Amino acid sequence: MATIAQPLTDQSSAPKQAPLTLTDGAIAKVREIMATQDPLPAGLRIGVVGGGCSGFQYSMSFENQAGMMDKIFRFDDMKVFVDATSLMYLNGCVVDYVETLEAAGFKFENPNVKSTCGCGSSFSA
Repeated sequence: MATIAQPLTDQSSAPKQAPLTLTDGAIAKVREIMATQDPLPAGLRIGVVGGGCSGFQYSMSFENQAGMMDKIFRFDDMKVFVDATSLMYLNGCVVDYVETLEAAGFKFENPNVKSTCGCGSSFSA
């Protein structure tokens, strides 16, 4: 089951749909990793950065505070920071945590992706 984020701040009275979704598995894994950090981070940053053989790569890191241009979303009690540029590439994206016999990691299902590289670590939009 996936958790839909609720924006922390919203200037309008209508509820705003979050641009991305984190599955329960992804939230649980982030919380597990976050609990091992000292000091405890304020939240998780999810973004899109230039690089890889197809032009863009996803990035995830822990942050102690939001940046000036960040949108902040809450998944239950966990804050997720997304910068304004990444926001347009992550619209409709679902982030999951997957464990198989071969590998384990976060998986991004993004409807905006036009193509990916052979290794699957970068994309073009």
